[in-house]
Amino acid sequence: MNQTEREETTRAVEQFLNESLERILLSNPVNPQQLSRARLRPLLIKGELRFQVEEQAGKQAFHRNLDAKEAAAYVTDRLDGQFRQAEMTSALGSGLILVSKKGKVTVKVKGRGKTQAAPARITPMSHNRQKRYILEEGIVVPFLVDLGVMTKEGRVVNSRYDKFRQINRFLEMVEDVLPGLDKGRENTIIDFGCGKSYLTFAMYYYLRELRGYQVRIIGLDLKEDVIAHCEKLARAYGYEGLSFTCGDIAGYEGVDQVDMVVTLHACDTATDYALAKAVGWGAKVILSVPCCQHELNGQMQNQLMGPVFQYGLIKERMAALYTDAIRAQVLEHMGYRTQILEFIDMEHTPKNILIRAVKQGKRKDNEAEIRELVKFLNVSPTIVRELMGENDAE
Repeated sequence: MNQTEREETTRAVEQFLNESLERILLSNPVNPQQLSRARLRPLLIKGELRFQVEEQAGKQAFHRNLDAKEAAAYVTDRLDGQFRQAEMTSALGSGLILVSKKGKVTVKVKGRGKTQAAPARITPMSHNRQKRYILEEGIVVPFLVDLGVMTKEGRVVNSRYDKFRQINRFLEMVEDVLPGLDKGRENTIIDFGCGKSYLTFAMYYYLRELRGYQVRIIGLDLKEDVIAHCEKLARAYGYEGLSFTCGDIAGYEGVDQVDMVVTLHACDTATDYALAKAVGWGAKVILSVPCCQHELNGQMQNQLMGPVFQYGLIKERMAALYTDAIRAQVLEHMGYRTQILEFIDMEHTPKNILIRAVKQGKRKDNEAEIRELVKFLNVSPTIVRELMGENDAE
């Protein structure tokens, strides 16, 4: 930055350093190995307004408290060589500062007019705060606006709040598996059955824009009109590492090596084919949220369990649970540390299970147990056939 640009940047930041501030987020790091992001928020300490800086370096977070003058200088200094973007959000307006690779500074500040009421929201300024989402309300995220989750002012649409919570819950799970990705090179991620791609866009935004990971994300779905719309949005946002293509999960051959596979709500055995693809590619991370499951429900026969299986609803739910348990055990057998987690609250959807698997190399010696369970239920699950072969125990 030259002196004029520094002064313009400082003046823009100073407009937001008051009690109305919600957040200043510094992102798009020049060197992600040092600081991946920094965030400022207001605090009241002994009745005096301060601004807490949270710096993220690897898995560690560092905090310090600054007065308004120090905070303005901090943001300007960090934009002069360490970060290329600052998003500023206040009850009075929003601002965006962008620094190009050649050092050109662009400052955009948008205030709310007198006829437009500020949001009825008070941000508590204390250390004992409620949990905050990774994508916070009040921070305008363009793809959430275009997908109808957020207004142009950054407020979450009331009828889409469940989707907003789901997106953030998913990003929390992505955050937990970041050690499985290599920050020093480009990571290839496949999202099978991406649909409207709420989570695909969120994953790219989080990994690339907020955390500074080099990623190539490919969204795959059979619906041509949906894929065309998502591709158009990705190009509009300048998301060069995000692309969408039409294709079938089982037959996709567009890449030779994949670091992470995501499969969300793929119907029935499509989830199994996606998991088999992931294992075949040697993916380091697998995130799978199964959808409807019919295969085992149509096969399960067992004299002991007969009195239970005679109730259709019970049999259906047990078949779904058995299916996901077998999938998890097979992934353990293939060398993945596997967890079954609650994706979102049961009150929002019964399809709330997420299978999270991280490759660790050492296979679990559980083949006999898997085959015994398969024999007990008298079933032939696709995941077993795909990854363990046809020789089911007799």
